[in-house]
Amino acid sequence: MIFPDEILLISDSIVKLRSRLSDIVEPDFGLLDQLLSLGVLARRQYDDIRSERRAAYRRTDAVLDLLTSEEQCNQFITALQRTDQQHVINYIKQNGGQTDSDFIDET
Repeated sequence: MIFPDEILLISDSIVKLRSRLSDIVEPDFGLLDQLLSLGVLARRQYDDIRSERRAAYRRTDAVLDLLTSEEQCNQFITALQRTDQQHVINYIKQNGGQTDSDFIDET
């Protein structure tokens, strides 16, 4: 279970890691179906993302663009769990392997 403080951290991490997530999230093989069933995607959004012939990273970008709330980010994590993408969850929860001190400018 993810608690409210963690959800905020997860949404922040998703925003920070967006470009890398586009490369490692697998949008096919069930993720879009899970996002639809969890209510993250509406049927029209699902159909738009699925119907366009574009690279997987562009489909992932389209999904990430739709994650506008902490609850949607929480559901995204659930969908990743259900589609065996634990490595992506770990990457998000570990903020891409970076600590807060990695972002401090010491100049």
